[in-house]
Amino acid sequence: MKTDRGSWRPLRRDELRDELVHDSYKSSKKLPEPTQCPECGVIYSGGRWNWGLAPEGAHRQRCPACQRVHDRYPAGYVVLTGEFLAGHRDEVLHLARNREAMEKAEHPLERIMAVEDIEDGVQITTTDTHLARDIGEAVHSAYQGNLEYHYNKEQSLLRVHWAR
Repeated sequence: MKTDRGSWRPLRRDELRDELVHDSYKSSKKLPEPTQCPECGVIYSGGRWNWGLAPEGAHRQRCPACQRVHDRYPAGYVVLTGEFLAGHRDEVLHLARNREAMEKAEHPLERIMAVEDIEDGVQITTTDTHLARDIGEAVHSAYQGNLEYHYNKEQSLLRVHWAR
């Protein structure tokens, strides 16, 4: 960091820095523990959301994933297109749902919001950018084809396109 006199000094570890990516769905303050999502039942405890049972009297608040679903505001879009998809649609979507189940077991906020037919294929929306990337990578790994990523840092939004 440059000072007024033009000399350089190292950054201190205890300095506050601006958040690189602002995600309005991540809580800016710590939630009361335990907190349970009234819609999906996930529990906030120990500083993170996990699956489990909430004790009596737990604070109730919608989790970030359920809030995204409620607002219809995905963090990830996966578009699958091509002739191969037309002949193997159910198989490819089954792979995407399996990937979601694996991720959701460990990271409860990573979910598929919707699967919609579009003109040339299918669009999957997700509550998290990581799940969108993982679905794209799983489909590409299983079936090859062309895979592209477009990340919008300002919106914390990932668009994945796979075609074959």
